[in-house]
Amino acid sequence: MLVVAAFLAFGLVCAIAAYFVLREANRQAVAPRPPTYSMDEAYAWVVRHLDELVASTLTPDDVRSILRYQVEFFGRQGVTQNGSAPNLASDVVIGTSETVAYILERGATDGNEYLPEQIYPVVETQLAYMRAIGAVGPRLTRP
Repeated sequence: MLVVAAFLAFGLVCAIAAYFVLREANRQAVAPRPPTYSMDEAYAWVVRHLDELVASTLTPDDVRSILRYQVEFFGRQGVTQNGSAPNLASDVVIGTSETVAYILERGATDGNEYLPEQIYPVVETQLAYMRAIGAVGPRLTRP
């Protein structure tokens, strides 16, 4: 009798677990999770795809700092979100030159002197990474 009750309890637990797993799988199939940005993945991707000439003028710490400054700039512009909302309230367009100007200023504040020629390729490569993971839309074409 005790063995039968144990099997019934085990079966009930398995049925409840299966229900929740299937419900979550169905929810994710209908509405997939938004892309998640990872600084470590972005850094690895940028280093792999960065032009060799530019990469030779920057240390790994320089590349990581530039990426961090770029993400910081996005946060200041209201582009980033914490995942609690499905979409931003409106489209946000950020120019590369604004981003580079911010990185130059922010880097100088931290004692990191960069040239625009070093920053532009890193910024463009990180934007390509963000496009690849679906975190940003395509480039805006002017009418």
